[in-house]
Amino acid sequence: MIMRPGQQLLLPANPLFIWSSLLVALLVNMLINIGGGGRPAWVPDLLAVVLVFWGVHQPLRVGVGAAFFFGLCMDVHQASLLGQNALAYTGLCYLAITIHRRLLWFPVPSQAIQVMPLFAAAHLIELLVRMITGGFFPGWAVVFAPLLEGLLWPVVSILLLAPQRRSPDPDDNRPL
Repeated sequence: MIMRPGQQLLLPANPLFIWSSLLVALLVNMLINIGGGGRPAWVPDLLAVVLVFWGVHQPLRVGVGAAFFFGLCMDVHQASLLGQNALAYTGLCYLAITIHRRLLWFPVPSQAIQVMPLFAAAHLIELLVRMITGGFFPGWAVVFAPLLEGLLWPVVSILLLAPQRRSPDPDDNRPL
């Protein structure tokens, strides 16, 4: 892949780090859902942000299957309709993988603006499934969740790319 001028060459991502970050995001989502009797509609879905991040940066390792698995885990945890979160996460990850080559050409703030519609689509899928099955409308506060997830994108990008940014062992025979 051709890199932008001034972009830092990254080390390969450790698969253990990728999957542990996804598990931590799942646990954080579960803790948010436990506290206060459920997750309010405006609270961002951290697992969705991390899934999109790794779907964009490592599409061969984190794909639609991983999104489906984590969606089922969230469905079981929330005791919601089985497949509601799985469908939303699967669609979200599919869209992220679809635009991953184009998205990586932009700086991180521009990436945040471009992933907001993906998060909005995932929340819309989740809301439509809930409404079709007879659920209640959570209110217009649901509009703030994709905005907050877009604002989390730069923070998540800095945190999850940090292990890849460290400099490799210096060697006199290596020019990089």
